[in-house]
Amino acid sequence: MQTLIKNGHIVTATDDYVADILINDEIIVAIGKNLKVDADKVIDAAGKLVMPGGIDPHVHLDMPFMGTFSSDSYETGTRAALFGGTTSVIDFILQKQGNSLQSALDEWNGRANGTAYGDYSFHMAVTDFNDSTRVEIKNMVDAGITSFKAFMAYKGALMLDDKQLVGLLEEVKKQGGLVNVHATNGEMIDYLIAKHRGEGKLEPLYHYLSQPEVTEAEASGRFVDLANYTGCPGYIVHLTCEGALNAVRERTQKNQKVFVETCIQYLLLDASLYEQNFDGAKWVMSPPLREKKDQETLWAGINQNLVQVVATDHCPFFWEQKLMGKDDFSKIPNGHPAIENRYELLFSEGVAKGRITPNKFVEVISTNAAKIFGMFPKKGTIAVGSDADIVIFDPNESHTISAKTHHMNVDYSGYEGWQVNGKVKTVLLRGQVAIDNDECLIPKGYGQFIKRNKVKEII
Repeated sequence: MQTLIKNGHIVTATDDYVADILINDEIIVAIGKNLKVDADKVIDAAGKLVMPGGIDPHVHLDMPFMGTFSSDSYETGTRAALFGGTTSVIDFILQKQGNSLQSALDEWNGRANGTAYGDYSFHMAVTDFNDSTRVEIKNMVDAGITSFKAFMAYKGALMLDDKQLVGLLEEVKKQGGLVNVHATNGEMIDYLIAKHRGEGKLEPLYHYLSQPEVTEAEASGRFVDLANYTGCPGYIVHLTCEGALNAVRERTQKNQKVFVETCIQYLLLDASLYEQNFDGAKWVMSPPLREKKDQETLWAGINQNLVQVVATDHCPFFWEQKLMGKDDFSKIPNGHPAIENRYELLFSEGVAKGRITPNKFVEVISTNAAKIFGMFPKKGTIAVGSDADIVIFDPNESHTISAKTHHMNVDYSGYEGWQVNGKVKTVLLRGQVAIDNDECLIPKGYGQFIKRNKVKEII
């Protein structure tokens, strides 16, 4: 099966030009001007941007949390991602304390196998690091799971103490992997949650006030120091604020290096949403939304190459699930839906408004994640030999985000009524037209597991 995309304005992290793309089955085999090929399928992309499929390295599909499950499965979540231009996701496996990493992998494979529309991989969240777990790290890396998550919060459920964290960093370094971290000071947050609850302060606003900026800044700096000491590549997930990014910035002056991810919501939304009484529960997530000054810092951080990735931390819950915390903010399931909106929102608010260049957009929406997590150049770029994961994008079409039209399995939108400039028109996944004019054209189960390489890219 040969597919020819003609006349497209191709944008990658480094290039910007008009050309044709020839795809043979799943792979890009030629790029050039006016390719003379008798292809099985021809797509005219004149007037459109042709960019790599998005990679969202931070999603939670069918995740058990706070006595319930996130509402998007591998089926609904990866399908919604494709509608929004994201062709690959990396989900978080959660090891149960007392159980093996392998048992967690078996559980998540059971959820994903045969159900995913888009391609996917896994991070392994290590919640119980011990001698047995240490031995399993190599097995996971050999299986293509080369990134491991540590939580510095959620004591008694997910949190590793510093002794366990250093042990994990040392072993992952030895095996050629990378450690992701949820960098917030769990001890201080637990203290503040208890304090606010004891004072009868139970509204969603107190979720935000229980996680002040200092809890993230302190833990981010501590993690960079520990990762630097062990020599293990480190990656801070969902960094939200000026204090945390400055902790990273200060350590660059000591030649310390860490990768930083922020999420689309922290660039666009702020903590004033928590003042809407219980309606603010829609945006209860951890870390919480921050202030306007933090948005400015994060946009600047992208252009300063301090922030390498924009993800989503997609973890949706139906409104009925959010109501579990109607009388106590600490019982509101944490997370919000964004997997379908990230690509278009970042283009609209970033490129269309002049905050970032089209090349920077591709870098943070796709290419950097592919490089950091061992998928490049198979994923994350448009190049001969790469998978034909391609988005054909109309930069001039405007539309409005709404729960009435989105494909995520959730009954509200965190961006209801948001006007977006730019629309995903056609999406190819490994050479197959997956989305075209708001229709999904591939079957459930088309998505494949991405076996990732050991960490080697320096970006």
